[in-house]
Amino acid sequence: MNPSDTSPLTHFDQSGQAHMVDVGDKAHTRRIAIACGSISMQATTLQLIKNGDAKKGDVLGIARIAAIQGAKRTADLIPLCHPISLSKVSVAFNIDDSQHAVVCTVSTETTGQTGVEMEALSAVSIALLTIYDMLKAADRGMVIGQIQLLEKSGGQSGEWRAS
Repeated sequence: MNPSDTSPLTHFDQSGQAHMVDVGDKAHTRRIAIACGSISMQATTLQLIKNGDAKKGDVLGIARIAAIQGAKRTADLIPLCHPISLSKVSVAFNIDDSQHAVVCTVSTETTGQTGVEMEALSAVSIALLTIYDMLKAADRGMVIGQIQLLEKSGGQSGEWRAS
């Protein structure tokens, strides 16, 4: 019996010690996760993005590459995540003029034995941190938030969508 079978917290064994979940017996299925988050800023800072006037370059282009790197490196950053082979990472940015914010949405996909939720969440986080880094000289008061999983599919738990 797998020690984690007795607890809903799968990263702890029966004695409460952290362990990497055994996914060896799980079926290889197509798994998809979508996450999003936002960074709000001053209107003048948002205008730098829209005009392409940021001193460090193409803010959203660089944040897109950072998000993809973040998804690929998740197992290096989150101690108990399995290294997985991603088949797709897509990154979208939407400008919300009314909130002076950029919303980042990331979709990750794999065919494997474990989900890609952490990869999607990591990618969003890294994208938003990259935006902050690139614009901090203009606006140190930016706020990163609302990072959440929107939906996931595949695996034993099947479909899930945020309410």
